[in-house]
Amino acid sequence: MIRLSKTGSDAIIKALLLAASSASIFIVLLIFLFLIKESIPFFSDSAVTTLLTTRWMPVSFQKESFGIIPLVTGSLLVTGMASLMAVPAGVGCAIYIAELATPWEREFLKPIIEILAGIPSVVLGFFGLVVVVPMVQEIFHLQSGLNAVSGAIILALMALPTVTSISDDAIRSVPQAYKEASLALGASEITTILKVLVPAALPGIIAGAMLGVGRVVGETMAVLMVTGNAAQLSFSPMQSVRTVTATIAAEMGEVPFGSTHYHALFVLGAILMVSTFLLNAIALKASRRSRS
Repeated sequence: MIRLSKTGSDAIIKALLLAASSASIFIVLLIFLFLIKESIPFFSDSAVTTLLTTRWMPVSFQKESFGIIPLVTGSLLVTGMASLMAVPAGVGCAIYIAELATPWEREFLKPIIEILAGIPSVVLGFFGLVVVVPMVQEIFHLQSGLNAVSGAIILALMALPTVTSISDDAIRSVPQAYKEASLALGASEITTILKVLVPAALPGIIAGAMLGVGRVVGETMAVLMVTGNAAQLSFSPMQSVRTVTATIAAEMGEVPFGSTHYHALFVLGAILMVSTFLLNAIALKASRRSRS
């Protein structure tokens, strides 16, 4: 039997970890290159002149239009409202679970949140259709509850467990000495939480918030079911909207291969991926700044 020295085993483990991380980067790069490759033919087509218009009409007997502005604004509207709901609520839940809840409350709430994170998006979509959509319609006296508000509520429910779980772990990872020193100096428990623990855990909280927002940005099925899927330019939360992800999911299965419409959908995919990269870069920069 061959025995490896400690130095040799460390080198092997380091090489395996390097290979795994390099493979992940390589796969992401291949995906990005594939999206770019399939998107390029669209920019040589005459339809590229309609890209920045407000009309998405890929199938028309008159003139096809591939305006992405209503899709982008729909995504931003739903994502923004969902983030405003999920991030404060998730951080608040994390603070309560980590610092204020009794042991039995913590043992009860933590598994519930983790179970909520595992619910399939299509199930939440059905919940939205049956419960949230009629509720929004009745509360705001609308003709239809299939709008941006309904989509934001469902997406906030999806992001909430991620924000809560990661923020809770970040707050718990703050050294206990920080809390003890603050209390010893006469600060109240709430002041200690808000002025000491939360700032110390801010990098982890930011990471949790961005991961939650990332799930919101990339979600497809729930928004496809409850937002109404109207590709119209609107900044009203009470209007039906269509997101970039819902457009790709709804149309990619029936689009003719190699058509202008086909390549336009890949342009949407490339925009979505670039947006995700920018979101992660902003989160990383904010996290580093909070540490310094």
